[in-house]
Amino acid sequence: MAVQEGKVAPAFTLHDADDRPVSLADFPGKDVVLYFYPKDDTPGCTKEACGFRDAWRELQGLGVVVLGVSADSPASHQKFRTKYKLPFPLLSDPDRKVMTKYGAYGEKMMYGKKTMGVIRSTVWIGPDGKVKKHWAKVAKAEAHPEQVLEALREGRKP
Repeated sequence: MAVQEGKVAPAFTLHDADDRPVSLADFPGKDVVLYFYPKDDTPGCTKEACGFRDAWRELQGLGVVVLGVSADSPASHQKFRTKYKLPFPLLSDPDRKVMTKYGAYGEKMMYGKKTMGVIRSTVWIGPDGKVKKHWAKVAKAEAHPEQVLEALREGRKP
């Protein structure tokens, strides 16, 4: 298991769609939702990204930072971001090092065959830098942003 709830999240620096470096350390004291997805502009990934986009106002109200990560290039991210008006950074992990650290790259089943690839998953990192929740395998991309939002809402209750 690459990340564990209650443990410090692995540090990273990746480039965004504008080819600027973005690090976990850029968001001290913030809740960070780091979601890993296979590929820009594919059906499931688009539904997931648009779900986070549609929840953006509430996520902002909760003070949450959303970061999407795939192996796609910054240029691909730029097109995807523009096409769907995504208000959050998309980070490029071409060598899949960060995905591997977070357990989002490895062996998975695809159409009944074992293959290596990106495992759709999400990590909620709390303001203290520790993993609050890890969705290791997201089954329904379109429903997932609401699941994350629900967990964030629950986490805010006294």
